[in-house]
Amino acid sequence: MSRFLFVVPPLAGHLNPSLGVGQALARAGHEVAWCGPELHVRPLLGPDALVFPTGSRLHRPQSDHGLAAVKSVWDRFIVPFARFSLPAVEKAAADYRPDVLVVDQHSPAGAIAAHRLGLTWATLACSTMDLGDPLAGLPRVREWVEGRVRHLWDKAGLPAEEYFDLRFSPHLVIASTGRALAGSDFPEHYALVGPVLAERPAQPDFPWDWLDPDREHVLVSMGTLADDVSSRFLHETVAALAPLGERLQGVFVAPPDALPDLPPHLLARARVPMLDLLPRMDLVVSHGGLNTVCESLANGVPLVVAPIRHDQPINANQVVAAGAGVRVGFARADADALRAAVTTVLGDPAHRAAAHRVRASFAEAGGADAAAAALTRLSAQSTAQSPVPAGRGGSTS
Repeated sequence: MSRFLFVVPPLAGHLNPSLGVGQALARAGHEVAWCGPELHVRPLLGPDALVFPTGSRLHRPQSDHGLAAVKSVWDRFIVPFARFSLPAVEKAAADYRPDVLVVDQHSPAGAIAAHRLGLTWATLACSTMDLGDPLAGLPRVREWVEGRVRHLWDKAGLPAEEYFDLRFSPHLVIASTGRALAGSDFPEHYALVGPVLAERPAQPDFPWDWLDPDREHVLVSMGTLADDVSSRFLHETVAALAPLGERLQGVFVAPPDALPDLPPHLLARARVPMLDLLPRMDLVVSHGGLNTVCESLANGVPLVVAPIRHDQPINANQVVAAGAGVRVGFARADADALRAAVTTVLGDPAHRAAAHRVRASFAEAGGADAAAAALTRLSAQSTAQSPVPAGRGGSTS
């Protein structure tokens, strides 16, 4: 039996994969704990999970688009949250003494703590933002991001001669995508395991009897939508689906009061039991978050992707390259364009066939069980010494 500590950010799209891997490790008889902002992680992990809290006062939302969003996520979230949470992460690692520290790619405090304490660690990559070399064509942006990583290293007082990229463990990188989407040009210690699905506590109710088996079904899930552009997209999608009531039903993951007076074939729910609902869907309209994309394709469901920021354009391009859907402009697409995209994907069996090919590749990749097996092997190979007292490095402020 081994002991694993997951270092996670307050982001549902990152917490759910860690939960899936943690559940697989627990089924295999291992001990599992999490370190992160309890206010955010507890509702997703459930009451029985062991959580070492970090606090969350520096969780700052990002609303930028394009390249500005890359800088925003680093300067307004990753860097300040890493510096704020590092003392708590280091204390949790020293107290829990894990055999392996499993560090989310957006929680570099875990990598710093692992280096300070001499722990073996693995990266859990729940985003394609840094996977491979997506900024190869943007050398200045890539240099800027690498500079922010180096900034964290220097602020932690770690020796310059020992520097390594905090985003990627030299021991093991687990990515919750598959080679059918992301390609195969990765180092040997990268494990692309496909979507990591978890048993999620406290799933919301859903009116299953509302679904008409004689009509096609479209799920619209756009992540956290708050600004005027996001509201515009939702209303344009409603207008796109409104004339198609004889053909389909649409489920919007959005607060019902944000979409009042929907026609009878459209439904808005603030939360849905996603993993139970997806097998009943024929199409997903999504912002391109990696979880939604991979969970849809794991069920053989093609997509219309309207990427907003971060890794979403990368994921959208991968969906198109795989033949499993089409891409539309988030800020520009109107009702006519969205209706054309929806009817094109629903009407062309090639998109569903491609989604089924991706589903088969995901099944072969192994998901949560494959991730747990890779971590178990890493634990068995580990020669890490027991943690030393926290504070070997310098100031993080």
